[in-house]
Amino acid sequence: MSSGVRKNLQSGGHLRPVDLARGHGLSTQAVRNYEAAGILPDAERTPHGYRTYTPLHAHALRAFLALVPGHGHQTATSIMQAINRGATEEALRLVDESHAQLLADRHTLQAVEAALRDLDPVPPERGDTFVGPLARRLGIRPATLRKWERAGLVQPRRDPHTGYRVYRSADVRDALLVHQLRRGGYRLEQIAPLITQVRSAGGVAPLESMLRDWRARLSARSRAMLTGAAALDAYLGHRPSP
Repeated sequence: MSSGVRKNLQSGGHLRPVDLARGHGLSTQAVRNYEAAGILPDAERTPHGYRTYTPLHAHALRAFLALVPGHGHQTATSIMQAINRGATEEALRLVDESHAQLLADRHTLQAVEAALRDLDPVPPERGDTFVGPLARRLGIRPATLRKWERAGLVQPRRDPHTGYRVYRSADVRDALLVHQLRRGGYRLEQIAPLITQVRSAGGVAPLESMLRDWRARLSARSRAMLTGAAALDAYLGHRPSP
């Protein structure tokens, strides 16, 4: 940020769109777009129609850019729009919902880790089984296994002579994983992406890297939300009282 822009901010002076843009590595068009979208408060106009911004706009832009990494562009936009139209309670509700979603994602990760940890080992010498024995092993009805099959969560082959379903070692592994996650309260459509990951990874063991990345992303979101909260609080503190 240039010394001239800094002085304007400190003194409460006016800023040109280019001043606001350069301070954040943006184009002037991006700044105008943010104003048009309601992310920034409406700018004042000179007698010749040129936009002029104030330190309040700088705080708004800083808050929005800080919110995006933790909350996403759409939610960050909705938060800023709500504040700028005076609906602060709605903005805070959106922040709370975003935090709740992060917590739910953490619970999902914990459930996945627990499900993988609690998987019974499949005997390597004989992994094939039929629907009845597998259902008894899991303590469920055969109809439940067939429902999971229709959902694509297990993919048993058919015996060419009898037409019976035959569950190989990988199918048993998938059924055990689905069973653990269902016990954790997760719906079939929530489980499907994980089963796809297990299959594409060639088993459970390679998923450790994916789980580490998942944990790292959640931690990064959590830290980003802290940064966004500080910037948002600063913006709220500079807004005039209603």
